[in-house]
Amino acid sequence: MDGSAMSLLLLLLLTAASHAGDANESSADPEADRKPEELGDVAATQGFINSADCVVIGFFKDLEKPEVKDFYAVVKDLQGLPFGLTTNSQVLSHFNISSNTISLFRQVDNRREDLEIKNIKDLDASKLSRFLQMNELHFVTEYNPLTAVGLFNSTIRIHLLLFLDKTSEGHQETLKIFHEAASHFLGKVLFVLIDSSLKTNDQVLSFFHLKRTDLPAITIYNTENDKTDRMPAGKISTQRIQNFCSNFLQGKQTGEDPNLAHLKTEEKVLKTEL
Repeated sequence: MDGSAMSLLLLLLLTAASHAGDANESSADPEADRKPEELGDVAATQGFINSADCVVIGFFKDLEKPEVKDFYAVVKDLQGLPFGLTTNSQVLSHFNISSNTISLFRQVDNRREDLEIKNIKDLDASKLSRFLQMNELHFVTEYNPLTAVGLFNSTIRIHLLLFLDKTSEGHQETLKIFHEAASHFLGKVLFVLIDSSLKTNDQVLSFFHLKRTDLPAITIYNTENDKTDRMPAGKISTQRIQNFCSNFLQGKQTGEDPNLAHLKTEEKVLKTEL
């Protein structure tokens, strides 16, 4: 990513610094009797990886290590993620595991993130939970200060942002349409939901010069060159989203955001604030 494309990343990281504590809170029941799925061979492990947008697997050579207890604690805490566990030597060899490792697999950009325990000092359940939350990406990823890190670490540089009030009537139908469109751009575009009902997202709305009266709105953004475009107002449909994304990927735009110049200006301000 070149210097001119750092502006939005800086904005999101600044927001993360301000609100990471709120995002780290979990509504899950820590006493829930939830366990990882046991994976007995390579075929079962690969099937588990392919079963969801994002999965976590504990590859353990030694079940007596303290990180295994931390792993089980996080399984109970992060109930939105599927967890698997294996000690099978053939599976460990197939995935090039030489020591206890916790890996996150995500389909959206065909990426694997490894946390090799021997390289982490003072690992605990809280640090493990934060690592997974920062790196999980789904076909539609809801933006928060932790997922922002994974979004900008992804090799996919085109992000389609849906600004939507999740408390509004009919928002579930719009989200369903957004999900349907996302499946057509796997590996090409990251689909991101920004909940405009959260005060913590006001800065992102402002960054794209959006008012609440503009919502719901869809904006596409290239993190490499700062090119952006906004889908014209109107009924949101899967076909319209597909056409909008396809045009942007082909270099066609419905009319580049006239406020694009503000990206360069705000980049300087944000770097000064750092």
